[in-house]
Amino acid sequence: MHAGEAPPGPLLLNCSSAYQGYVHVPLESALRAALDSRNGLLTELHAQGTDCYRLFHGSQEGAAGLTIDRYGPQLLVQSFHQTLDHDALLDLHATIEQVLGLELLLVYNDRSQGNSRIDRRDPAYQASEAALADLIGHEWGLNYRVRGRHAGQDPLLFLDLRNARGWVKQNSAGKRVLNLFAYTCGVGLSAAAGGAREVCNLDFADGNLAVGRENAALNPELPSMEFIQSDYFPAIRQLAGLPVSQRRGHKLPPYPRLEPRQFDLVFLDPPAWAKSAFGTVDLLRDYQSLLKPALLSTAEDGVLVCCNNLAKVSLDDWRTQVLRCAEKNGRPVREWQVLAPAADFPSMDNQPPLKTLILHL
Repeated sequence: MHAGEAPPGPLLLNCSSAYQGYVHVPLESALRAALDSRNGLLTELHAQGTDCYRLFHGSQEGAAGLTIDRYGPQLLVQSFHQTLDHDALLDLHATIEQVLGLELLLVYNDRSQGNSRIDRRDPAYQASEAALADLIGHEWGLNYRVRGRHAGQDPLLFLDLRNARGWVKQNSAGKRVLNLFAYTCGVGLSAAAGGAREVCNLDFADGNLAVGRENAALNPELPSMEFIQSDYFPAIRQLAGLPVSQRRGHKLPPYPRLEPRQFDLVFLDPPAWAKSAFGTVDLLRDYQSLLKPALLSTAEDGVLVCCNNLAKVSLDDWRTQVLRCAEKNGRPVREWQVLAPAADFPSMDNQPPLKTLILHL
């Protein structure tokens, strides 16, 4: 069976009861509709060397709190509101394998507990050793480390950022690229694949950068990248030529010393909220404190790509704030464009949580 074709005859799921109370349509129908809607997209993704994508985006496709993602040979099902029962999970798995014409290793992360943390007791389903082994997925022809279960909570590759990584790959030739809040360095890898002459990945967590190094090793034909483990604020302020300030009476922890540098392409993708001795990341109330030093680290005629993943922040309001901040700091935006997630992340009101602005300075 070719990818995207429906299996012969009806296949009935017994899933609606597992999400009783907040499913507007039976889960069988919602899943089928989602898979049907992706026929053209999956053909396009497979042709470009991508086998990592979202198959079901529950908040917009009929089962809020349920996501189903393919990561290469693995199918990752996650529930954020209510635990799926064992039979419902296996029915979902079987349906997707039939529709795609593939055998996929199943991992289920129940994240319906507090703070969306994974329930590692696995009361509903225990993944096989093969499913939990180190695997490889592909995006835009690049190899990525896939782990359905690891020390952290989130998957190692955020799929809604795929279009942005593709844009970086297409627009990095000959450029010096700075990847801020790099996580597992997918943007940096895309820049290296796109012919960047210099790629610097900056992240606070050594574990994230360790996966970034794994990703680099999985693509040995690419040029080497730089990895800097540091809190965002002291690192970006030094790169921007700004002082690293401290509150009176508070001694700052150690941090790497960096020389001022500017980059032709800067990518800023911060988490929603984080706090350290150096400052607070707060996308709702204070995006400007993140944006100012990133602007100053971007070279003349350079490009700053900035992201905001808070659903409660509207694109129009945030864009106005970003453009005003750039003007105020002497780096007015000559041209800007919005880059939306791909069709596997549908948004009924055309206001997806992830917002990406490409700013030409």
